[in-house]
Amino acid sequence: MRAEQRIGLVQIYTGDGKGKTTAALGLALRAAGWGLKTYIGQFMKGRDYGELEAVRALAPLITIEQFGRNAFVHVKEGTPEDRKAAQEGLRAARTAMETGEYDIVVLDEINVALFFRLLTVEEVLDVINAKPSHVELILTGRRVPQKLIEQADLVTEMCEVKHPYQKGISARRGIEY
Repeated sequence: MRAEQRIGLVQIYTGDGKGKTTAALGLALRAAGWGLKTYIGQFMKGRDYGELEAVRALAPLITIEQFGRNAFVHVKEGTPEDRKAAQEGLRAARTAMETGEYDIVVLDEINVALFFRLLTVEEVLDVINAKPSHVELILTGRRVPQKLIEQADLVTEMCEVKHPYQKGISARRGIEY
């Protein structure tokens, strides 16, 4: 199907449960199977995650870029470097969305970047409002602002029922990162 004939929606994956980024990556994988191209901008992430290696094998169908330090950002301790990286990420994602090269654009952990005040809701709404009609736009992360929920076509909340960290099991390579 030609890009002009597709209907691109705005999706949000949020909540305290595991699986938001995983769902977005799964969508990218499915889309690649049909020859669609996905751009993933990861906010507040600078560590080496397994998806970075996996996506290299799917290039050029999936492109992933990280915009963050190799460190955790704490709510009240976002640095100017963290804000600069988030701004750079939003610009790169918007450019990817507007070029027409990508069918899907993922703003991974954008909601957390908003919660940490690295970006403003208005800046993200501007990106949503600039979305070409054929592009599917995915926003992930906990604590999504209500204004973004109102703009979305689909909102999925991941609900934690039980998690291994409750038993002291740390994030495992290849499973959680």
